[in-house]
Amino acid sequence: MKTEIKSKKSPKKRLFLKIGTGVLLVIVVGCFIGCCTPEVLLQVQDARDGKVLKNGTAVIYSYKYQISVYGIEKLHPFDIRKYERIYLALIDDGLLTPEDVFVPEALTNDDILLIHSEAFIKSLENTNTVASYLEAPQMSMLPAFVLEDKIITPFKCAAAGTFLAAQQALKCGTAINIGGGYHHAKPDKGEGFCLFADIPIAIRKLQQDGEIKTAMVFDLDVHQGNGTAICLAEDDTTFTFSMHQGDIYPNPKEDSDMDVELMSGEGDREILPKVEKYLNAVFEKFHPDIVFYVAGCDMLNGDPLASLTMTESGIVKRDALVINACRKRNIPVVMTLAGGYSPNAWRAQYKSIKNILKLPLGTDE
Repeated sequence: MKTEIKSKKSPKKRLFLKIGTGVLLVIVVGCFIGCCTPEVLLQVQDARDGKVLKNGTAVIYSYKYQISVYGIEKLHPFDIRKYERIYLALIDDGLLTPEDVFVPEALTNDDILLIHSEAFIKSLENTNTVASYLEAPQMSMLPAFVLEDKIITPFKCAAAGTFLAAQQALKCGTAINIGGGYHHAKPDKGEGFCLFADIPIAIRKLQQDGEIKTAMVFDLDVHQGNGTAICLAEDDTTFTFSMHQGDIYPNPKEDSDMDVELMSGEGDREILPKVEKYLNAVFEKFHPDIVFYVAGCDMLNGDPLASLTMTESGIVKRDALVINACRKRNIPVVMTLAGGYSPNAWRAQYKSIKNILKLPLGTDE
């Protein structure tokens, strides 16, 4: 007869042992990832000025935009490495050097309070709440300090990139934030993988600093910019436009100053003429000091969260239409990348930015 030997460790001690092992694994993995990070990424971490490119475009990016929670982030449908892939491809193509890139600081709480409430900032201390904002319940398992360092701070950096892009656009005409466009964030809550309302915050900061009086948001993400609409509601100094698929999230929709709904299955042939038509329409109604363009790539065919059928070349043409409509009117324009959940989303946006960086002023090709 065998004697059963029971563990002398209490359940609490076994739990602590598991946590300790997990923390050690996290440290090892983190060190491995840090050692393997390409130098061109490490060169764009500390806040600094960059250089405006030859065609009058400034590029804003930071490696600190990168959300990395030891692989847990991969459980979310959004391609967390999208921004990094685009930046590295532009570097590999010789269209950009690390020295060209403008690198932002993170948003401060004072910046955030220009749009968001004190209660919202307090809510970011609760891991369950933040996980619900991100629509990623697995994130609720993380300690608060990990959530702050690995998720909230990257969002603060990417959101600050939109403000820095706006400052540069006012100087050179066109600026691209390789990130941002968090158009579902509301004053009192995050939503739809958006924590901070980066564009409304940038507008308020620019107005506060006396750099602009009026601003337009031209949103072509497949999902309505419901957060932007709420943040800038009943504001005569701003004009919000959203063209989006009508039968998907968010439901119900909010009221932008102008909303245009697209039908499932529409693609380049239907959407590109509408973009051109409504660009002319909004500029007849409103004459802004700056335009913020939300260039979501989830209109692309095959996106798992939508059912439009734009091609990669269609996305390139769409973005060129918007940028050049602003350029022809001598209106500074900021491009943010927003959504895009298909495996090809990063490539389509990379091709679009590549095209914009090569565009002479006043062309549409």
